[in-house]
Amino acid sequence: MEKISNIKTTEYIGKQVKICGWVQTKRSHGKIIFIDLRDKSSLVQIVFTPSSNIYKLAQKLRPEWVLKIQGVVNKRPKGMENPKLETGKIEIQARNLEVLFQAKTLPFSIDTNGYEISEEKRLKYRYLDLRRPRLKKNLEIRQKVIQFMRNFLIERDFIEIETPLLTKSTPEGSRDFIVPSRLYPGKFYALPQSPQQYKQMLIVAGFEKYFQIARCLRDEDMRGNRQAEHTQLDIEMAFVSREEILELIEKLYIGLVKKIFPEKKITKIPFIRMTHKEAMKKYKSDKPDLRKNKKDPDELAFAFITDFPMFKWHENPSAGASTELSRMSSGQGKWGAEHHPFTMPQTEDIKKIKKEPKNILALQDDFVLNGQEIGGGGIRNTNLDVLTAVFEVCGHKKAEIKKNFKNYFEAFSYGVPPHGGIAPGIDRFLAIVLNEPNIREVIAFPKTGDNRDLMMDVPSEVTNEQLKELHIKIVKKK
Repeated sequence: MEKISNIKTTEYIGKQVKICGWVQTKRSHGKIIFIDLRDKSSLVQIVFTPSSNIYKLAQKLRPEWVLKIQGVVNKRPKGMENPKLETGKIEIQARNLEVLFQAKTLPFSIDTNGYEISEEKRLKYRYLDLRRPRLKKNLEIRQKVIQFMRNFLIERDFIEIETPLLTKSTPEGSRDFIVPSRLYPGKFYALPQSPQQYKQMLIVAGFEKYFQIARCLRDEDMRGNRQAEHTQLDIEMAFVSREEILELIEKLYIGLVKKIFPEKKITKIPFIRMTHKEAMKKYKSDKPDLRKNKKDPDELAFAFITDFPMFKWHENPSAGASTELSRMSSGQGKWGAEHHPFTMPQTEDIKKIKKEPKNILALQDDFVLNGQEIGGGGIRNTNLDVLTAVFEVCGHKKAEIKKNFKNYFEAFSYGVPPHGGIAPGIDRFLAIVLNEPNIREVIAFPKTGDNRDLMMDVPSEVTNEQLKELHIKIVKKK
């Protein structure tokens, strides 16, 4: 007999079935024992009567034990139905019981929403925390959102392409996670902060519409609502205008909300648009919360913030989060890219870029929802002279630029179409739309705010043999 899911049992009234799952609860009414058996689809009520040869074993059952049960599906007695359960009109009269595993008592309850339990404890036992219905639902919705995004883009002739996780460390944004090479002593890979250069290489290769559900890794300082690794919908297109990029995203999110979150109301369609200058003047923020009623959890105020400054002044670059800035001389202020240096400035006048960086705007847009940035994109810089000037403003020498971005300059020299893209973050969008307090509630195995994985106990030390093989020596601070 083939095992079926709990939810399918409603289709087998009067027939024998085999199901498997975890004991959710156990209770007795007189001498009759009832358990609610949980699998990924639903709960179903199992009945054990004293006349059964498995009754003694049923008396020993405890919450979270793993069981295999065979029995007959019956309609519940009239008045005993449970309208709150999808299987609430039936129950299973157990005929055979097999205990697959006797579980220990859990370190916390999984019957609640979990907010009352310390986050450190929840993350340490994340495999148990994920048994919680709220988190299961969050991950199921996450999958639906990603599937909608995939279908939406594939229907519009986009191709999904995976890019490498071992790449080159370059001065383009946050700090890289670096990976030592065993085969090439003293050399390192870096984990990608984003697929930025690879997706632009795909455009050079002639893939005019690319997307990826991309993993991005950034060695950032401690921040409560950020993760060392996050997931974004990465999009790049050739022969595209800024307007076409924003219209694509607008249609995607309108359709997504309508399909998956029909209870939500979008504040304004088309989405609100304003320049960075307007947002800062009116709201003192480049990610304003534009909801009409900020107490309404079902209101979604999407907005595009356009025309960001190309450069940002950093008073103390040695203490900043940016790789490109940390490499500059300490103690003096320096210019850095507001977003990243691959964005096209709104002028190709190199003299003006170098002389007046504070006045240069970029073809850069942010995607904002309810006061949080959920994405960013723009038109890319395909003018190599202008790109060089941008890096020079950020404090790099021409020789350094050509060395770090040799492949970039080489590839573009063979012909590159105008192109642009955008990368909405999936984690932050889900946290907002599901009314969760932070993105850790929508990620299966998140890290703490200080980048620790408590379940796997990382970061952790490695053996001296591993270090020797990688030609690395640990020098401890005095």
